Amino acid sequence: MAEAEHTLAVFIDFENLALGFRGKKDKRFDIQKVLERLVEKGKIIVKKAYADWADYSEYKRPLHEAAIELIEIPKRSLSGKNSADIRLCVDAIDLCYSKEHIDTFVIVSGDSDFSPLVSKLKENGKRAIGLGMKESSSNLLVDNCDEFIYYEDLERSIGTPPKIEKDMPEKKKEAFQLLVDSVVALVRENKEVLWSSLVKETMKRKKPSFNESYHGYRTFSDLLEDAEKEGVIHLRTDARSGTYVIAGFGKEGKKGVPAEPKEKKEVKERKTQRSRWRPRQRKPKPQATVAATEATNSVTNVPPAPDTEPVI
Repeated sequence: MAEAEHTLAVFIDFENLALGFRGKKDKRFDIQKVLERLVEKGKIIVKKAYADWADYSEYKRPLHEAAIELIEIPKRSLSGKNSADIRLCVDAIDLCYSKEHIDTFVIVSGDSDFSPLVSKLKENGKRAIGLGMKESSSNLLVDNCDEFIYYEDLERSIGTPPKIEKDMPEKKKEAFQLLVDSVVALVRENKEVLWSSLVKETMKRKKPSFNESYHGYRTFSDLLEDAEKEGVIHLRTDARSGTYVIAGFGKEGKKGVPAEPKEKKEVKERKTQRSRWRPRQRKPKPQATVAATEATNSVTNVPPAPDTEPVI
């Protein structure tokens, strides 16, 4: 039922990424937004970032907390060229040939110099995803990737997911919010069927410590059923496997009442709707008219009287 899980390797050209944030005092690079978006695509196995970290010391702590390996690159004035690009390419190609189980490579940069790397990764059957700022990303790299994500689009949400009520218990509210975020993530990835197992895997990737028992549920199905009662989601049962499938978000104001399928609703309306055609009733003829008609008929049947009186 569930699709095979993708495995990702993330390589960050931090110097190129920092150029996009230069001059924007109200914006700072948030690695958590990047990772939250990438875990929707699969399991992240390798995370490396390349830069001269003496110039970006304020970013070292959040990157360390995100378990990203920081690769120290000497300054350009000492090396004479940007060696971060070369080191990133070497590590990516080495991983491509040595780790066959990694099927997706994410290049967090907008530099066009990485376009040959993307081509070589695709040549070896790997999927290449790019991520960068709109202003500092080259069209050559954007068009060459299988998918390119703009950093500015990470904050945009798809649709209007239901709001979790404030008076709900904290543990239940936390579980439902993670459930909603995971469903939105799967819809963003164009998943056609949202199996309950697929949703749970996404929730575990977003929050590895997630456990339904901590939130007061015996099984994950109990959590889904409670979420449907609260009007958060709408469930349906697969006819073949008998497992739950999330059909959409619940409607506000109608808790516990799933939306009726459109086809069934149309059939019901068709059955209850009365036919517009009515047989035309014949109006009874007036009695005087009927009597006159009968009298006329009787008169016409009487033979005509002779002109002369018969001789006896």
